[in-house]
Amino acid sequence: MTRAGSTWRAAGRALFGLRARLRWVHLVLGGALLMPFWLVGMVILGPLSGPQDMWSASPALLFGAYAVALPLAAVAGLFPTARPLSADVARALCGVPGERLAHGQARTRAARVRTASWCTLHMGVGALVSGASLALPPFAAALIAAPVFPGVREYLQVEISVWSAVLLPLTGTGMLLALAATSAGAGALLARQAQVLLGPTPADRLAAAERRATELAERNRLARELHDSVGHALSAVTLQAGAARKVLDSDRAGDVEFVREALAAIEETTRRTVGELDAVLGLLRQDGAGGADQLGGPTLATLAGLLSRSGVPVSLHEEGTLTAVAAPVSREAYRIVQEGLSNALRHAGAPPVTLWIAAHDEELEIRMENPLPERAPVERPGGGRGLCGVAERAALLGGRAEAGPQGGVWRLSARLPLEGRR
Repeated sequence: MTRAGSTWRAAGRALFGLRARLRWVHLVLGGALLMPFWLVGMVILGPLSGPQDMWSASPALLFGAYAVALPLAAVAGLFPTARPLSADVARALCGVPGERLAHGQARTRAARVRTASWCTLHMGVGALVSGASLALPPFAAALIAAPVFPGVREYLQVEISVWSAVLLPLTGTGMLLALAATSAGAGALLARQAQVLLGPTPADRLAAAERRATELAERNRLARELHDSVGHALSAVTLQAGAARKVLDSDRAGDVEFVREALAAIEETTRRTVGELDAVLGLLRQDGAGGADQLGGPTLATLAGLLSRSGVPVSLHEEGTLTAVAAPVSREAYRIVQEGLSNALRHAGAPPVTLWIAAHDEELEIRMENPLPERAPVERPGGGRGLCGVAERAALLGGRAEAGPQGGVWRLSARLPLEGRR
């Protein structure tokens, strides 16, 4: 295809393509929205126009009513719900990318003023294009048909000569092309201004960033729940299965009961972990904030069950009333203890663990100790984020946690404010 042919095709798409047609619909919609306000203007100015019938009024009255309608349209644009409605229509018909337009109601004064400006522009320009779209095509069609139909020539009161037979159709065609160009240009203008007047304000961007940060924090919390629960279960199951296999290999009498208990523990641990996994995945599918709070989860009230299933001999020392600890703090404390037991299983081979939990007046103190393994536990690349997760849990509640070798033992300690909040 030649360059000239490509140019003509591009011009045709710009004037009559799908985008141009959708933008024309958008303009006509704006004109339709202005109509009630224009009628109010006619009612206001009609008695001032003299004895003539207001519905066959002069152009001065028509444009006067138009001038009255525009401020009324601006007032309508001040309502908070005007922005989401206008933005949705602009996305669908103007071809404006969705991320360049604001979401939600206009709540600040600046956003409402910008929306009012948009409504005035949309309805004002749309009314002019709508009026032209109603008036010009019939007249242009009459000019094109005049050389062929005598009745049309009589209606237009024109004489046909050689020149008029050529000029009249050209004039009608030019009027239609001018209307199409005007409509396309007005649609492009609205598409550009939509990004300015309906685009997100700094307050909208800040609110969106806060929502994204909140969602990310919730998902990170769910990821920690999943890591701690499944990681601990896998460590316990691995230890119990290994012990059962060693007993079976020894082929000693009386060991069947031990194997039965180990398999029962494995069954119960996996069933409970699958239930927690289903709950976490269900919340992730909801894709909504507050998922971790909906999760609930185990607390210090169920700590005894965790210790009995852990596969680690634990010496527990309690101080204070643990059941009175607030649910968010109690839930995180449970997970910290669970991660401490998992680390002992993974890195020290189920050593005896000493656990102190004390509920003081202002904070909850957790301390876990076990004999130091041959190699101190480290965070593994691509996984093994348990100790980091413990520190993150404590920090989110305004507390602190640390872990490391001290005096020949591996010690995990955490202090959580009892009034901690997420």
